[in-house]
Amino acid sequence: MYAIKTYNLIAEEGLRKFEAENYQLNETDNPDGIVLRSHNLHGMTFPSQLKAIARAGAGTNNIPVQECSEKGIVVFNTPGANANAVKELIIASLLLAVRPIIEGVEWVKTLKGPDVEKKVEAEKNRFVGSELAGKQLGVIGLGAIGAMVANDAYRLGMDVVGYDPYVSVDTAWSISSRVKRVLTIEEVLTTSDYITVHVPLLPSTRAMISAEKLLLVKKDAVLLNFARGELVDVEAVITALENGNLKSYLTDFADERLIELDNAVVLPHLGASTEEAEINCAKMASKTLKYFLETGNIVHSVNFPSVEMVLNSPIRLAVINRNVTNMVAQMSIGLAEYEVNIVNIMNKSRGDFAYTLIDVESVSEDKLTEIVKKIGSVEGILDVRVIKNTNGK
Repeated sequence: MYAIKTYNLIAEEGLRKFEAENYQLNETDNPDGIVLRSHNLHGMTFPSQLKAIARAGAGTNNIPVQECSEKGIVVFNTPGANANAVKELIIASLLLAVRPIIEGVEWVKTLKGPDVEKKVEAEKNRFVGSELAGKQLGVIGLGAIGAMVANDAYRLGMDVVGYDPYVSVDTAWSISSRVKRVLTIEEVLTTSDYITVHVPLLPSTRAMISAEKLLLVKKDAVLLNFARGELVDVEAVITALENGNLKSYLTDFADERLIELDNAVVLPHLGASTEEAEINCAKMASKTLKYFLETGNIVHSVNFPSVEMVLNSPIRLAVINRNVTNMVAQMSIGLAEYEVNIVNIMNKSRGDFAYTLIDVESVSEDKLTEIVKKIGSVEGILDVRVIKNTNGK
């Protein structure tokens, strides 16, 4: 029986994946796994039993990932689960950038009297806009969202260029051949009429759209940021807007410095706020966490490597350790001392940490307890977990 604790409102469609015969939901403060959305875990004392945290969303800024790694806690996210929702909002924002739709609606609301139709026809030229077709969109970051935006913008008739030195093979296959890949951010900035940013927030990407970078953009370019507010130097954007070097800035991250600016459109963090996105994220987070707890397999982790191995043996050991030399050998020696045969083994590393799955033959409970204690005592081992094959194989 596994214990799961949830924070925030997690869609029921996701929670239903934790069947009652194997899982307890919110019945203890010492759970095996946590599912959350935006709840802040920084400063939290993690329960001793906790093995994993699943974030129903892409960003993990609300989770102390490094601390979790040090404690052998695997952190998952749900890349792509809310991508369509964010993509649709960005396409809508592109349309808002070229057509004064909001201004027109607000103006019509001020009209009164039986001649409203005549007034509208007489003054509609006040709201003349432009078209996206034929303009260039520059996409910085071609992950799940960036790739979808690039493809749909092309279908709207835009010329699209994209920059991402780390684009995955799977994403690369999904990007239209009509999207031109460029080798530098500078090429995106200097040639694009519209620029949209889709990269994770890292020390290397914080304020990546800086005052220096904004000097490179075309006059009257439009900047969109629906990834993370901190990717953009807001003061530099304000200066560019005031100087006329930037036509407008559209973002999903509220900042009081932007709210009063006529050429800034600030949305209340609506990117993933659709019923479908919340359900998709909840289902993916629950499924990933359940998969890990029941099999030890890791997919979509932000702090440990992806490791998948078919569970056919009666017992599996899942070992989290520091990525130092001779660790696998010491695990093998520990098993050999108890004359336990290794049926299958897989080891992968990611940065300072590594993860090992070891499938073994049946052993007694007493011997298994001694083996776990033996391996766990090795310096650098952070966690040893026993997973029993419930399929009886």
